[in-house]
Amino acid sequence: MPETWARVVELLQLPFMQRALLGGVLTGVTGGLLGSFVIFRQLAFFSDALGHSALLGIVVGVALGLNPTAVLMGFGVVFALGVTFILERTQLSPDTVLNIIYSSSLALAILGLSLIPGYRGNLNQLLFGDILGIGLPALWMSGLLLLLALGYIGLTLPAQMLLTLDESLARARGVEVGWQRLAFVVLLALVVALSIRSVGVLLVSAFVVIPASTARLLGSSFTTYVLLAMALGGLSAVLGILLSAAFNLPSGPSIVATQLLFFLLAMVLKGVWQLHASSCRQPQKPSETAFPPRPGQRGGGSFLGRPGP
Repeated sequence: MPETWARVVELLQLPFMQRALLGGVLTGVTGGLLGSFVIFRQLAFFSDALGHSALLGIVVGVALGLNPTAVLMGFGVVFALGVTFILERTQLSPDTVLNIIYSSSLALAILGLSLIPGYRGNLNQLLFGDILGIGLPALWMSGLLLLLALGYIGLTLPAQMLLTLDESLARARGVEVGWQRLAFVVLLALVVALSIRSVGVLLVSAFVVIPASTARLLGSSFTTYVLLAMALGGLSAVLGILLSAAFNLPSGPSIVATQLLFFLLAMVLKGVWQLHASSCRQPQKPSETAFPPRPGQRGGGSFLGRPGP
């Protein structure tokens, strides 16, 4: 064990490991910030569908000889706009539209890969990510995207809260629901597309959903919940990378496994706290800053404001 951690300390002195840790923190914090709104707006399936569909964007980038990260971010925006366009012009449910788009995108991506002569891409890297290979341009984009997300959420926080709590109330208060919803979905698409470099196509949804879900179990108010989701996103990325370095494990799955560990610990702590509270048998005052209602309750509507099937 001492030799293992000595190797980790040695690796931490290398530039690629430092870039990976910084990239993990930036991506994890951004994912936690947006994920705290995602799970109440039922956008988790959107991030998962975009992650699977992004393989088509990678194929397009390889075929045209373009920067894969830049192509992925452009593809994410097109995906978000395309989903919104189809939902507004059909009577299909959101999960049906997303299933059609991401399954057909996967099929086209596989066909495209088979037609590219001499392609030697690493399929494991596409599916599970390689944050250890992140470069300075990707770090700059991650930092700018985090600043953009913080700025957007900070400037529109009252509208975002109203839209998350109750869409009808948001409309009554004069919130441009359509534009706010579209802007958030586009921002989420950019975050998911950039996160694919870290954790890959198959695991990218976990980067957004699991830290926010963990924070939901522990947070006592909405503000605490958002901050905790951001902290858990960054912390789990750092610990996951260190775990992969210590035991020579894939970095992306190690990060998601760390996120899962935090979630399980939060479940245990939540259960212990509830058991203690029930044993006291004292009525508790409601929180001053209530959480948005869960799906099925008043407010907190379904994906893009559309009802489910």
